Amino acid sequence: MEDRHFIGPAPPAAAGDLSGTAFVLVGTSHPGNVGAAARAIKNMGFGDLRLVAPRHPDVLERPETVAFASGAEDVLRGARVRAELADAVADCGVTVALSARVRDFGPPLHTPDWLPQLAERAARQGRKVAFVFGSERFGLSNADVYRCDALLSIPANPAYTSLNLAQAVQVVAWEWRKALGVHPVRPAQPEAVAATAEEVDGLLAHAGQALLALGALDPQAPRKLMPRMQRLASRAQLTRDEVQILRGVCSAILRKLPPG
Repeated sequence: MEDRHFIGPAPPAAAGDLSGTAFVLVGTSHPGNVGAAARAIKNMGFGDLRLVAPRHPDVLERPETVAFASGAEDVLRGARVRAELADAVADCGVTVALSARVRDFGPPLHTPDWLPQLAERAARQGRKVAFVFGSERFGLSNADVYRCDALLSIPANPAYTSLNLAQAVQVVAWEWRKALGVHPVRPAQPEAVAATAEEVDGLLAHAGQALLALGALDPQAPRKLMPRMQRLASRAQLTRDEVQILRGVCSAILRKLPPG
């Protein structure tokens, strides 16, 4: 049933630039959750919704999706659908996975109290932020968590931590809106042009080639070297120029070594 009861006036627009944020749903099963997530982010002033490998390829047009969007059809029309998470966040500079479970070698775990710090850093460095949500039943895979820069956990009842997907999107959108209001994204020039996730992925692939050529990476037993390299790149907060410098080093290594 439609809920049209509000307590007090709608909150004012946040001082920050809300366009620098993407909400990414991975492997979503229920069309209603996609529509409700679109409504949730529009409620908070956001509009960039992205889907990765949804269960139903036509989920954006399904009647249930549109019904639950309840006026956020523009968000659905602008939503992007991709097969892989890497493609969905290629233009983003910081990716935050939603999960309460810490993985081995995974990114650091935070609560929403950390979001103002992230907002300040993203504004200073000119980075687009993506919040990544897993499927209703299984959450995010380890591989998808490993490629993110941070984990965010919503504090809940320890005896019952399960949140509906759209509810989780609503909570994060509200907390992020508040964080951007405290630390607005100003139109001033960033310190340097931040590297996107796609550019960092390209660097890591290039570094992997160089490490293979040097014999420092055993393809039969890679262990955790490349996930550790991913974590290192995340902590470094690389700029586009720095990525180009490091790729130049990789190219120089490959040129010096005899062909395999």
